[in-house]
Amino acid sequence: MNTTRKLAASAALAASAFATHASQAAVKNIVLVHGGFVDGSGWAQVYQGLRKDGYNVTAVQNPTISLADDVAATKLMISQQSGPVILVGHSYGGAVITEAGTDPKVKGLVYIAAFAPDKGESVQSLLGTAPKDAAPPPILPPQNGFLFLDRAKFAEAFAADVAPGEAAFMADSQVPWNLNCLAGNITDPAWRSKRSWYLLTTEDRMIPPPLQHQMAERANATVAEVKGSHAIYVSQPHAVIKLIEQAATATN
Repeated sequence: MNTTRKLAASAALAASAFATHASQAAVKNIVLVHGGFVDGSGWAQVYQGLRKDGYNVTAVQNPTISLADDVAATKLMISQQSGPVILVGHSYGGAVITEAGTDPKVKGLVYIAAFAPDKGESVQSLLGTAPKDAAPPPILPPQNGFLFLDRAKFAEAFAADVAPGEAAFMADSQVPWNLNCLAGNITDPAWRSKRSWYLLTTEDRMIPPPLQHQMAERANATVAEVKGSHAIYVSQPHAVIKLIEQAATATN
């Protein structure tokens, strides 16, 4: 009996030591990059969950004037981190992390229903490759060079599984998205030199799932599929947190 207890105690100690080592080994700095039409506050639940699990989390506030400006804002946040970084991008934020992710501090990229352009590509050019039978996003004609989504169609297209009141607020608090963001070309795609993960949303009506799959496959990303809308980071934050933490643990 004593021998059995000693073996059990040893196993428990080993498991605890392994868990501690894994926690210590994980990259601890997470930088979150939002997409078009929204801002960094949408990451709130993901931020809180990651913080609870011991990560240092920073949410970028993109100017959304041009891709270059948003990359600069993201690199500024990366520079403030002490140690290696996991860079996370949602939607258009995927283009931002693709360009900013070549920073030496970045150890891995996590795409959340995001664009992952190659060299010379933009969000605009990738949207042009979407399946012909996919409904186009309800983007209104430009106003002084800025884009908005049709408020009446925002919830259905962007946030179909978000609580109606919250989806309505997202529609009514849209951030103007400049045409220069849409057309910004990638010069050196980080996913060609860094490990990447991709959360594919199967009910997405902004970026068609087949296009998401193509981009993830091309980037040789580790893919997780979730039944959810484009606003998966709001509706199912735990799925997003799970993939980010997987990346953080695997890239050290």
